[in-house]
Amino acid sequence: MPSPSSALLERLAALLGPKGFAREATAVEPWLTDWRGRFHGKAAALLSPSTREDVAAIVGLCAAEAVPLVPQGGNTSMVGGATPDGSGEALLLSLRRMNRIRSLDPAAGLATCEAGVILAHLHEAALAAGRRFPLTLGARGSATVGGLVSTNAGGTQVLRFGTMRRLVQGVEAVLPDGSLFEGLSPLKKDNRGYDLTQLLIGAEGTLGIVTAASLRLVPAVGERAVAWAGVETPQAALKLLRHLETVVGDSIEGFELVPASALDLVLEHVPGTRAPLAGRHPWNALIEAAVPMAVASPEKALYSALGSALEIGLVTDATIAASDAQAEAMWRLRDSISEAEKKDGIAAKHDISVPVADMPAFLVEAAEAVEARFPGVRVNAFGHLGDGNIHFNVRAPRSSGPAWLEGEGEAVTALVHDLVTAAGGSISAEHGIGQMKLAEFARLGGATRIAAIRAIKQALDPAGIMNPGKLVPPVEDPHDGLAERARRP
Repeated sequence: MPSPSSALLERLAALLGPKGFAREATAVEPWLTDWRGRFHGKAAALLSPSTREDVAAIVGLCAAEAVPLVPQGGNTSMVGGATPDGSGEALLLSLRRMNRIRSLDPAAGLATCEAGVILAHLHEAALAAGRRFPLTLGARGSATVGGLVSTNAGGTQVLRFGTMRRLVQGVEAVLPDGSLFEGLSPLKKDNRGYDLTQLLIGAEGTLGIVTAASLRLVPAVGERAVAWAGVETPQAALKLLRHLETVVGDSIEGFELVPASALDLVLEHVPGTRAPLAGRHPWNALIEAAVPMAVASPEKALYSALGSALEIGLVTDATIAASDAQAEAMWRLRDSISEAEKKDGIAAKHDISVPVADMPAFLVEAAEAVEARFPGVRVNAFGHLGDGNIHFNVRAPRSSGPAWLEGEGEAVTALVHDLVTAAGGSISAEHGIGQMKLAEFARLGGATRIAAIRAIKQALDPAGIMNPGKLVPPVEDPHDGLAERARRP
């Protein structure tokens, strides 16, 4: 692909002004490395438009010269999905200045947000209006709406509210030719052919640039109850979840499964944490139930459900937080697992999913298979039991350094992905494909799925300028433009 010409850069600089156009290393460099620090690229310039019209003009100008664009929101991708390649040909397109909440209608339960709105800011605005946006994750202080839409983000409340696909009611986006798709209207029924909104959700910026989204809001939490329960096996944990859903109903919003190994890491490496229960339990469940205002507290119902679960042997011990501070302390244990793993040493991390009914057996059997194949490794698998999402992390043998990940990491990941594919699962549950999983997606994604993805990409973005080298596996023809760009480091 061609590098941007001097004439193009001059036109972009004139269009965006000094606040929206930068080439200085001090301005561009901070955005060229991914969230995990594994990918580093180059960009000819950093573009920061403030309106959808600016985005459309940028894309139109770049399309005319076939210059690639890499869209970026909060730069929180876990798979290098918002990092340019090393060629320096691409322009980095930041949506961070497009950060207005255009409207928030509590009665309709809708918020229309521009792509650069930070998730935490949306949470605050919705709460001030007596509503909430029911998706949260660890990067909520920097993740943006556009990125959440483009990666079909999940988080800890998928059990009740689903991923972004269920929360997005409409999308506004600039397509690869510079045209504006105005799809923000939250229609309940619309049979005008292919659903472009759903096509753009999870496309990782490869089919267009999301500039705004209409999002579903739900009633604010009136009261919540948070509990921590010890269980003997993942199978018992799944039975406990089904028991709670039967007794407590759909107020169950979160059900996180935490192995003893993960809790041990947090207690060892994160100051100020303590175990919620006496004794050590092989597995732990973090449970949250929440109800809207003017609805009876879920605490009594959760207390009764856990009591009956104790009687029938589903749990070995349990406690309910007596205050918001105790509830937050329990959630801190779950949210600190990644931090504790990082402090403990090297790990090969995997974001995978399997059918919910199969998750308990997979947790045990896959861990045994990986530990048997790679002596000395320790599997730390935890996650969202209610939706089958497993963070399957393989910790390096003790005293191993970064060389272990470079030498064994690829083989470990291949085995984990083979196991999850054999189980009918997915190698990407909520983080996307990006560039990190591109080769594995090509290997395991399935010929039919990949052929359809390539065909859609070719139809909407024939020049291949939208976030090249991400999500779409290259074709086998080495002379094909998509293949060439996807192979670049």
